[in-house]
Amino acid sequence: MQSYVFVALGGAIGSMLRLGTARLAQVLFGAGFPAGTLAVNLVGSAVMGLLAALLAERSGDDPLRLFLMTGILGGFTTFSAFSLDAYSLWARGEGLVAVTYVAVSVVVALAGLVAGLMLGRHVMGA
Repeated sequence: MQSYVFVALGGAIGSMLRLGTARLAQVLFGAGFPAGTLAVNLVGSAVMGLLAALLAERSGDDPLRLFLMTGILGGFTTFSAFSLDAYSLWARGEGLVAVTYVAVSVVVALAGLVAGLMLGRHVMGA
């Protein structure tokens, strides 16, 4: 039961961070492009890579891993929202923008994950 509490608390924090990021992006970039969703997926992927490297020695049910990775990052990143945003762009007739959004999201998120892993491994001396 304690594991669920760690995930729930982290998820609440991550969801609030996602909402704040989405609102800030809307103020900065307007509502026409899902910049907030893109930002949380890119940042979240990089942080996930970093944490995966830094916490590699801990078991999957470790409270810190559950709180940070499953909880906070699970609440923060939004691939379900990403999918809806991509579809919405496509449905509005913005096919090129939709394809670009999907490509940038996937490629840069994977690059962020690799960068985070490399940084984490460097910090850990591995």
